[in-house]
Amino acid sequence: MTQHATITLVAIAVVLSTALSGCEEGPPPTTAPRSDLTPTSADITLANMAPEASYGTVSRGQESIRRLTREQFVRAIHDLFGPDIVVPRVAEPDVTRGGLRAIGASSLTYSPRGVESVETAAFEIAAQVLDSPAGQEKLVPCMPTGSTDETCARTVLADVAARAWRRPVSQGEVDGLVALANSAGEVLDDFYEGLAYGVAAILQSPYFLFRIEVGAEESGAERRLSDHQLAARLSFFLWNSPPDAILREAAASGQLKTREGLFGQAIRLLNDPQARTGLRALFNDYLRLYELDHLTKDPTVFEHFNDKLGTHAREETLRLIEDLIFDVPRDFRELMTSQVTFINPMLAAIYQVPAPEPDGFARVRLPDELGRAGLMGHVSFLAVHAHSRASSATRRGVAVRTILLCQEIPSPPVDVDTSIPEPSAEVQTLRERVASHLESPSCAGCHQLTDPIGLGLENFDGIGRYRETEYNAQIDPSGTLDGVDFADAVELGQAIREHEYFVPCVVKVLSRYAVGRMESREEGEWIDILVNRFQEHEYKLKPLILELIMSPIFRNVGALKEAQ
Repeated sequence: MTQHATITLVAIAVVLSTALSGCEEGPPPTTAPRSDLTPTSADITLANMAPEASYGTVSRGQESIRRLTREQFVRAIHDLFGPDIVVPRVAEPDVTRGGLRAIGASSLTYSPRGVESVETAAFEIAAQVLDSPAGQEKLVPCMPTGSTDETCARTVLADVAARAWRRPVSQGEVDGLVALANSAGEVLDDFYEGLAYGVAAILQSPYFLFRIEVGAEESGAERRLSDHQLAARLSFFLWNSPPDAILREAAASGQLKTREGLFGQAIRLLNDPQARTGLRALFNDYLRLYELDHLTKDPTVFEHFNDKLGTHAREETLRLIEDLIFDVPRDFRELMTSQVTFINPMLAAIYQVPAPEPDGFARVRLPDELGRAGLMGHVSFLAVHAHSRASSATRRGVAVRTILLCQEIPSPPVDVDTSIPEPSAEVQTLRERVASHLESPSCAGCHQLTDPIGLGLENFDGIGRYRETEYNAQIDPSGTLDGVDFADAVELGQAIREHEYFVPCVVKVLSRYAVGRMESREEGEWIDILVNRFQEHEYKLKPLILELIMSPIFRNVGALKEAQ
């Protein structure tokens, strides 16, 4: 391991143990909060939000700092230096905890190999930024007087560090960066090469690599996020990227201390086109659409499969979600029942309808006779939760329970045979072949929860193409979801939409994604309030997002986990 990597690993360990006891963010704001920046909306106003007092006080869940996800790392680099920067891949994967990568990020640090890859990436990025006259001119507003120039280096590094670390930087922090840049510039006899060492150090700092949203002690176990921590949480939630200049100014001026200021910035971010990118990231995590990146099917079984199908399938689902939230805001539960969707020629071939456009995606209403509506009819759901050569009632049922209803299904015992009989003259359809699971005492407990749901989707094969028979036997897609009978996939989607756990699950997932952890048992009271507010807003997602941001779930934090 190189000396730089060793230093960085030590720094990360120090921050993991010290940041949790409170983070110094530089001097407090010296200017008064501004009220003239608060935008208004005809249909969503602060008066529509639940009063802060309605939440009361409950015991908070434990907090921890979060590592930037791979996508956030890339977006943060592009935010700092521009979209043309090629960001090397850091050798640390995202992981899922509690069904979300956003929660998994709270349990991650960097291995020694990961630290080395961060060091390599940091120097490669710094080189891209400073190796050309155009890049130098873009980043450096001053003319260096020689191989070292303390004033010029300070101007550049103080600005980059404040934006990269998403908070004010102290004079001592800048002094250290300038000393490093000057020392390297003197040895290398080049100001810009020396400056690259300072930039690389900023990018290797835990303050860049981690989201340190831990607040400061106020009373008891309750902590309130600082203005800059709140700005970062808001921006990563809605844009999946660091705060922009306007949000940073709002934090520095103290505007986010007021409900009016916070609400105004939340409205501004939601009305910005970047909110579409941020909400795509949220639902990519929520619905586990990232699994489509590695979708594989046997092309000898599924002739309509190719390696681009996963990408196109994800796009369909995300476009429908955008439509529900932004384009024609309406009841979000239509995700489960909408016959409106967005398809391209590849998906049109699978859905057996004419392509609405010869190239690219277009809005279309699927005919009733297709037996396909909402997410239960999307390739994105049907193909991921299936085998490479066949459908899977169990996988699809588990996905409904765990992703859409926020329920837990235990893993099968290690000594239980989970295989099902091969098709034969006696057992042709999947319903007939999984009957053994539903009768076996060791399997029935879980499979009774999952297989009847998945069997309701058996009219769709392993990539989501409609069929009425399997091995020449008629498919029966009827079933029952927790006491509600359904005849087919369309009625299953309706049953999920109306299920008592579906709306609370939407609220829980948004909350967990926003704060990076599961809610505490006591915070369930706040979730209940948000569920009621969601209903008051006719199940439209934008108002729910704003309700969440204005709630203590988002703005305050609880006791901190001990550093491991």
